[in-house]
Amino acid sequence: MEFEELLKIISQEDQISDLHLTVFSPPYIRKNGKLRPYDKYNKELSVEDTENLAKEMMSDKQYKEFKEKGEIDFSYRIPGISRFRVNAYHQRGSVGIALRIIPNEVPTIDSMNLPDVFKKLAYQRMGLVLSTGPTGSGKSTTQAAIINEINQNRQSHIMTLEDPIEYLHKHNKSLVHQREVGSDTNNFKRGLRACLRQDPDVILVGEMRDLETIQIALEAAETGHLVLATLHTNSAPATIDRIIDVFPSGQQGQIKIQLASVLSAVIAQQLIPTKDQNGRAAAFEIMMATSAIRNIIREGKTNQIYSAIQTGGRYNMVTMDNSLLKLYQREKISKESVLHHCNDIKYVNENLR
Repeated sequence: MEFEELLKIISQEDQISDLHLTVFSPPYIRKNGKLRPYDKYNKELSVEDTENLAKEMMSDKQYKEFKEKGEIDFSYRIPGISRFRVNAYHQRGSVGIALRIIPNEVPTIDSMNLPDVFKKLAYQRMGLVLSTGPTGSGKSTTQAAIINEINQNRQSHIMTLEDPIEYLHKHNKSLVHQREVGSDTNNFKRGLRACLRQDPDVILVGEMRDLETIQIALEAAETGHLVLATLHTNSAPATIDRIIDVFPSGQQGQIKIQLASVLSAVIAQQLIPTKDQNGRAAAFEIMMATSAIRNIIREGKTNQIYSAIQTGGRYNMVTMDNSLLKLYQREKISKESVLHHCNDIKYVNENLR
C-alpha cells in the first residue's frame, strides 16, 4: 500500500484522529482517543521509509528547516480527500511523523451540537474569547465552528494566525484571510502586530504562547476587535492565573484590570470516550465574563471563580464537573470517565446517581 493511499483510507475511517509513523514499527492510529497499531497495514517502516515520507510531504524550504532544527510543524493536503496537521521530528537517529487528520468540511456550531451560547459569542463585536484544554481536546475545531458562524452571518474581515493552518475557510459574508506561522509570518507576535494594521474585525490567534502575544491580543480586544485565542490550560480559573502570571509582578495589577475589561468568555473543553466506545463526547466548562466574574479577576480572587460559575447558570455558565455529570445522566459516558476527568471528586461522588 502506497503512503498516499494509506492516508486516504485512514482519513475516511470514522473516529481516527491521528496517525503515527516511526521506524521498526507498523503505523499506529489514535481511534476514539486510544492508540493502537493499524490492523490494515502490518509492514514495519524502515529508516529510509520515514525519511522519504517526511521529505515527500515537505517543500524544499520546510525540509531545510527540518534538517536544521530537528522538528517542524506544517500542513499537508491530499486534494479532494483531507488535510493533515503534521509534526516531523528526529528521534534516535531516525525520523518520526505525527499526523492529525483535519476534515475538508469546516465544522458548524449546529453540526457539532455545541451549546447555544457559542452562537452568541460569534455575534459579539469586540472582546476576548478563550478556548482552552489539553492537546487533542478539540479547541481548533471549536474555534473553526465559531469562525464559520461569523463567516456565514456577519459582514466582517476575519484574520487568522495559525501554526499550521488547519481548516480552510472560503469567503462567504465575511472576507477571510488565513496566515500560517513560518510561511506567511515569522511568529505569532509579529503576525498579530501586523494584523492590527490590516483592518480586521475578528482575529483568531492559534495560540497565545508568550507575554508579548498575550499583551497584543489584550490590546486588540481593547481597541474594538473580537479576538479568539487558545491556551493549554484545563479550567477557567487556571486560564486566568496563567495569563496574569506571565507578566512581571509589577504589571499584574494593571493586567488584571485590562483582562477583566476585555474578557468575554473562557471555554475549557475535554473529549471523553463514550460509554459504547464508538466515539468521544465533548464536555465544556463555560465561564462568561459577568460583572461578578470581572470583579473576581480585578481583585485577583480566582479561587472564587468556580463558585461564581456554579451559580451562573442563567448566564449560560457551567463547571466542567457539572458538564460531565450531565453527560453521565444522559448515558453518554461512564461513571469511571466522570471520576477520571473531574476536578472535584467529592462533589461529583455526591451528585452521581
